[in-house]
Amino acid sequence: MRPPVEVPTKASAADRLRQLLTPQHWPLPPEVLPPGCALVGGTVRDALLGRLGPHPDLDLVVPAGAIPLARQLARRFRGTAVLLDAERDMARVVLGPWTIDLAAQEGASLEADLGRRDYCLNAMALPLAADAPLLDPCGGLADLAGGQIRAVGEANLLADPLRLLRGPRLAAQLGFDLAPATRELLARHASTLPQVAPERVLAELEKLAHCPGGSQGLGQALELGLLAPWLAPLNAAAPLALLPSLASPGPLTAPEASGALPLARLALLFDAGALGRLRASRKWQQRCGRLRHWWEQLAQAQGQALPEAAQLRLCRELEADMPALVLLAPSATVGWLQRWRNPEDPLFHPRPALDGGSLQQELGLAPGPELGKLLEKLALERAFGRPCDMNSARSLCRD
Repeated sequence: MRPPVEVPTKASAADRLRQLLTPQHWPLPPEVLPPGCALVGGTVRDALLGRLGPHPDLDLVVPAGAIPLARQLARRFRGTAVLLDAERDMARVVLGPWTIDLAAQEGASLEADLGRRDYCLNAMALPLAADAPLLDPCGGLADLAGGQIRAVGEANLLADPLRLLRGPRLAAQLGFDLAPATRELLARHASTLPQVAPERVLAELEKLAHCPGGSQGLGQALELGLLAPWLAPLNAAAPLALLPSLASPGPLTAPEASGALPLARLALLFDAGALGRLRASRKWQQRCGRLRHWWEQLAQAQGQALPEAAQLRLCRELEADMPALVLLAPSATVGWLQRWRNPEDPLFHPRPALDGGSLQQELGLAPGPELGKLLEKLALERAFGRPCDMNSARSLCRD
């Protein structure tokens, strides 16, 4: 897929970038930065593709001393300095809605620094000096024009194996294709990805799952063997067939899809144990685990309705995540989404029919298992539209 805008030529790229980036509107004037600074990486790429938001993250390479510079700028402009990597001299300045990342130049020149990066479309730089040309030593502009993700070099990928997973993520994010030689490199070195801290792998997977093309991107990572150390698909034969269907939200609204698609994509491929090994939060492990459990229950039911008690448990456990289940099991959940959207639906938004205190007072019940069973019976009656008042409680007690 080609980029959504026409990419300028190298001769006109610097002028075009300065028009798009509007440095005069940055939270600090470029003049306060030391000579030799340059804007690099994703900011340059996204500007050339017309993908900049109102407050784009600014990634800057400085000749040296990024950390003390960040602290100085934070004090001067009343922001916050955040240490990112003391060993590599990297820091962040947060100024209101703006984020400015500063990194010390690696190598003897800016071109040498760019030559250490992951993919060619990330290896471009715009020096902040007036009238300075765009630096593009690796042919990133041509890759933008051709809509492809091409690795700068094999050694660069191995220097930080997380870059292997970043390739499919960039392809999914931008709607680009992986260059054939780059695909071969990613597949060849997939076994090195577990060397990366699991928290970093998870963060990259979450970014990939949130991409508009995240289903295809995860499928691509799966084909390349990048997910093998953690993979636990719901159905070993199904992921590649199911993932593309998740790229289109179908009956979901945009807000529903923004939360449901990433969850459904990750739950399809990773169980709670795998997410635990990736250091996912307990909440994420539980959400994916519950979603997978009920997907399997519906699959085993083969189109038959679950027992009422099971339906109630499903709706309790997935009350916030029902759209994700609809994506994973569309044929088994026909009509569920419409009911779920009604906050008054007694099954899809289960609530206690009566409170325990009232039951204890009216029926003379003591706290304990019997009271719990009665509350559960009343909840089931309410969920399925049957009487659940105090008289019903008395009748259930007699039964």
